[in-house]
Amino acid sequence: MNTGKIVAIGVVVLIAFGLFSGIGTYNGLVDAEEGVSQAWANVETNYQRRSDLIPNLVSTVQGAADFEQETLEAVTNARARATSINLDASDLSDPGRLEEFMAAQEGLSGALGRLLMVTENYPDLRATEAFRDLQSQLEGTENRISVARRDYNAAVTAYNQRVRRFPGSVVAGFTGFDRRTPFEAQAGAEKAPEVDFGS
Repeated sequence: MNTGKIVAIGVVVLIAFGLFSGIGTYNGLVDAEEGVSQAWANVETNYQRRSDLIPNLVSTVQGAADFEQETLEAVTNARARATSINLDASDLSDPGRLEEFMAAQEGLSGALGRLLMVTENYPDLRATEAFRDLQSQLEGTENRISVARRDYNAAVTAYNQRVRRFPGSVVAGFTGFDRRTPFEAQAGAEKAPEVDFGS
């Protein structure tokens, strides 16, 4: 074999290796992006579950004599705002959209917290089985939300690492894979809120 053929074969092998490596990297990015989308769907499902519990909670609380109407309206309005903001996977690279979504969800969490604090003044309400059941379901849902958010952040971290590391950064740049935004702790989140769901 002459030197020209050896060089040509070497170039073809390098191109083939680069092509297969690029395809593997691209497929890894696709898998990681799908993982982020799935984790986000789990977050949304749990927020939706919480939202679905609220009308029953409001209805149960309205049955209590002289319950503070302003508190119920705050919960209803916060729920309406939280459910009006929908994100899809393409919005997850926009920190502003995620922040808007989180602000609405935190507003709902705050309104629910105030509602549950006010129920302390209504021992008859707190004694009802329906109210205790709803409190238990809300507590479980809050735990599920926390786990789903943690899982989402783990998926985002794994995805962002693939997007930023070489050769993923090169493939991501050519194919349009953008970094995703993780959940960030709200100000004061280092102090756990004290919510009494009753005994």
